[in-house]
Amino acid sequence: MYKKIALFAFIAILIPSISFARWIYVYFTPSYEALDAIIERIDEARQSIDVAVYDFTSRPLARAIIKAKKRGVKIRILLDKKANKDSIYSKYRFLRQNGITVRFATPHIAWNREGLMHNKFAVVDKKIVITGSANWTASAFKINDENILIINRFDIANVYEKEFEYLWKRSFIR
Repeated sequence: MYKKIALFAFIAILIPSISFARWIYVYFTPSYEALDAIIERIDEARQSIDVAVYDFTSRPLARAIIKAKKRGVKIRILLDKKANKDSIYSKYRFLRQNGITVRFATPHIAWNREGLMHNKFAVVDKKIVITGSANWTASAFKINDENILIINRFDIANVYEKEFEYLWKRSFIR
């Protein structure tokens, strides 16, 4: 009898905490809180981080990515060529020098124009999505009005991961 009561009490406590667990976090910039939240997710990564951002100039994010690589996390970064090709601020050379695989997006040739790879998202361990309006730049966190969403949902991460794979297959190494 006591076992049944204990089990019922355990379930009564556990179910509300599961159903009301936070699975989405919202941040606005300028704020280092958003930057810190991204770095925290990178630091917690154990298997993989796939990043698709238009522009990447943030030194703290680049360092966090390199730290993750040194822990054995598989890293793939996809950038827009126009934003990063000749930019002295882009971290793509720094990332490559530290063993990170960085590619550039291929324009949408089928649309008969050179479009931008204007995504701003990352997938961590195939279960966490980091997205929003912010590129991974110093300005995004210091001076711009941007937003960051961190979504802890496997099903949503799966949708983003499929898009990343599609873009990655069409990308190239400069």
